Amino acid sequence: MRIGLVCPYDFDVPGGVQAHVRDLAEALLKDGHHVSVIAPSAEDAPLPPYVVPAGRSVPVPYNGAVARLAFGFLSANRVRKWVREGRFDVLHVHEPQVPSVGLLACWVARGPIVATWHSSVSRSRVLAVSAPMLQSALEKITGRIVVSEAARKTLVEHIGGDAVIIPNGVTVDRYATGEPLPGWEGKGQVIGFLGRIDEPRKGLPVLLDAFARLAPRRADLRLLIAGPGDGDEVRQRVPEPYRDRVVMLGMVSEADKVRVYHTVDVFCAPNLGGESFGIVLTEAMSAGAPILASDIPAFRRVLGEGQAGALFETGNAESLADEAARLLDDPERRAKLSDEARVAVRRYDWSTVARDVVRVYETVTATQTGTQTGVTEDEDR
Repeated sequence: MRIGLVCPYDFDVPGGVQAHVRDLAEALLKDGHHVSVIAPSAEDAPLPPYVVPAGRSVPVPYNGAVARLAFGFLSANRVRKWVREGRFDVLHVHEPQVPSVGLLACWVARGPIVATWHSSVSRSRVLAVSAPMLQSALEKITGRIVVSEAARKTLVEHIGGDAVIIPNGVTVDRYATGEPLPGWEGKGQVIGFLGRIDEPRKGLPVLLDAFARLAPRRADLRLLIAGPGDGDEVRQRVPEPYRDRVVMLGMVSEADKVRVYHTVDVFCAPNLGGESFGIVLTEAMSAGAPILASDIPAFRRVLGEGQAGALFETGNAESLADEAARLLDDPERRAKLSDEARVAVRRYDWSTVARDVVRVYETVTATQTGTQTGVTEDEDR
């Protein structure tokens, strides 16, 4: 099958949707499909061979974060050319409501189109105002996927219609084994965090407040933080006597990310909301890291209502500190959570998820037998 995947966000910038599209593409290629991806990116960015750059991105505030999107004449022309030359059996657009190349692809393409919604947004003026403008593009979509019940709720409330739920995937074997970071053996108790540290909804300030509560009573406690952002600003939020126990790694490679998961005694995801799934949890689960996460609906579902990871009251530093202390003092419970996580995460492995996605492709192409995705007649003129 010839499959075209459209990613709305800059492919050279780390993010959950980018990782999803990359891993889906590689799973489909492994299964023998022809796959091409188009995404915002500069021409000189180090991209995989199956990715076509749609032009430089610009930062735009969206869903509590800053998304890097591409939308304009240059990107539209590149999308049109990619669709025309790709002769895809199916076009798979991710986040088609975002004003980027996915929306452009829906406008110019004809033929079987599948879309996946990733975001969970409780209220959105952008979606409410832009819904009529989006309608002409979204009505072309013949197959709808959401990654979670939270994403489905956003779709139903803001756009209308329904969709099949297929969760985010994770390449379990990529994280299953790994060595701790060099020099961290015997470092005492380590709590880890991985994410964009300057994005408020990731909840790092809650973890820092909890660490400040725990540190005076635990001389061997360390906090290991990986992700882009201002490390000096983070340290300033920690009382001075304990700052040397907060280690900032900055942006880490995929290999070092695996090592982070295998270094920590407790991996903490203190997110405040706006998450429809939680790919960082499935990565940590694949590594067998004992998890402590905020009790938001998406995380609770991934962790099996607390069976595969502990939960604390969202946004409550005292609750986080109390639960972290219990985990750190109970190695048997940590081991049990680790075992449960390794079992539970298998349902999210790409070997399973990609097959479910292909079934949607087969369904939409069966209704349009012999039709390939091309550009609309108006665009061909």
